[in-house]
Amino acid sequence: MKKKLIISSVLLAVAAAVCSGTATASEISEVETALVAGNAEYTADTGNSDSLSVNCHSAYLADYATGAELYAYNADSKHEIASMVKIMTADLVFEAIDEGKISVDDEVTVSEYAQSMGGSQMFLDAHEKYTVDDLLKGVIVASANDAAVALAETVSGSAEGFVHEMNAKAQELGMTDTKFANPTGLPSEKEQYSTARDVNIMTRDLLRYDKYHDYAKIWTEDFVHPSGRVTTLTNTNKMIRQYSGCIGGKTGYTAVAKFCVSACAERNGIKTVATVIGADDSKTRFAEACKLFNYAFANFRNEVVCRKGEKIERSVDVEKSRVKTMTPVAAVDASVLIKKGDDIKVEYELPDKIKAPVSKGDVIGRIKITHGGKEYFFDLVSDSDIPKATLWDIIKDMAGKR
Repeated sequence: MKKKLIISSVLLAVAAAVCSGTATASEISEVETALVAGNAEYTADTGNSDSLSVNCHSAYLADYATGAELYAYNADSKHEIASMVKIMTADLVFEAIDEGKISVDDEVTVSEYAQSMGGSQMFLDAHEKYTVDDLLKGVIVASANDAAVALAETVSGSAEGFVHEMNAKAQELGMTDTKFANPTGLPSEKEQYSTARDVNIMTRDLLRYDKYHDYAKIWTEDFVHPSGRVTTLTNTNKMIRQYSGCIGGKTGYTAVAKFCVSACAERNGIKTVATVIGADDSKTRFAEACKLFNYAFANFRNEVVCRKGEKIERSVDVEKSRVKTMTPVAAVDASVLIKKGDDIKVEYELPDKIKAPVSKGDVIGRIKITHGGKEYFFDLVSDSDIPKATLWDIIKDMAGKR
């Protein structure tokens, strides 16, 4: 125990130096190694979030399920976000796949414009055909600018049209302090910016696609082009391998944006998204993101009211059916992250009765969880079909009442 305490004290001292900007490169490397490994005694802060400090332009930490704010620092300050723009690019591509507009197996002929992109690339060949699956892998694993533009042209016909959709989607998600200029995040003559809060929002939206996680967990892969040429794709999100519980994320860097990352980690039922914008170097951005995750895991617990598919304690009367009552189930896990020691208030918003027919999955009501002055709602649905009573059912019911 004494040895652990000594190690903890050293890490805390180094971490303080990192935050004040006085740490040496070797010291930053030391604390990053401890934090990224996820095994250090250092837990950022076990008390009030006011004492938690980060060494970057802005940062934001939120509960994945509800979006509840866990920590914020300059969260609404506008800043360029470099390749984190591709979070929205990937989000719109997955949305197009989900809506049946395109398929992962569709072939895309790469334009000369897409092939000409600089910065991070998967070195596509112009006029060659690649699948949507190939291009998504390039964007999510290697932050490939050429693949991002090729996908944008596939979804919207042009990069310009895609940017219009990106900004429309941002407004739909409530990202009120964001403006996109291209699908890549490369420097542009046009105005482009976002905030830590907004990046966190679009990160959580992207994470809802199961297929995204198939790509996000890839560490390195040799990609074979149609010509037989090989490009090694390496994940830019080092936390996917080095931080226990990290399940995805996106990095970014330009001289103006500096070093950025937005990632998700999950441990012991706690799933959070951390966003860091404008760190001075790559090691610091990952160390600060780890610091946010460690803070969440040390200070919060997941309060589960009802698991997905579980029935609640209340029933609803059913009219015009032989089924006289039904008990709704939770459509998703009804849970919130709360500070250890805090309490919540739970209410069920249900009608006194419903009319048949009812289909499986129909929304019957919702669970309302109140915590910290905020309300969170979760749908309650029918877990089966409830048919409308037939004439013969009515006759039998009438006979039974005599």
